[in-house]
Amino acid sequence: QVQLEESGGGLVQTGGSLRLSCRSSGHTSSGRAFENTSMGWFRQPPGKEREWIATISGGSLHKFYADSVKGRFTISRDNAQNRVDLQMNSLKPEDTAVYYCNAIAPWNTRTPLFDSWGQGTHVTVSS
Repeated sequence: QVQLEESGGGLVQTGGSLRLSCRSSGHTSSGRAFENTSMGWFRQPPGKEREWIATISGGSLHKFYADSVKGRFTISRDNAQNRVDLQMNSLKPEDTAVYYCNAIAPWNTRTPLFDSWGQGTHVTVSS
């Protein structure tokens, strides 16, 4: 069973930066090695539904971003450590949310692959 653990959230002022990390384990049991699996970040703002924000392919060749974060956020990964990161710059109050990672379904660059999610990491951007 794949386990996802996010970290790196916190409280930051508008315009500040944070770097989130997600460690993923158990990919072998899912039949898909981590390095062959696209990974993504999602977030759930207070009172709203979870939304996709970024995807990175297994070999880091392809990256996709939601318009709301394009140019400010950068997704990266370290396959040796089964880790995917999200560098967030120029943060805005509307970025306040719980951030999650998940594998990405092979048929869609925005669809989470696994039904189970980690605890997420809270990001609060003060104005």
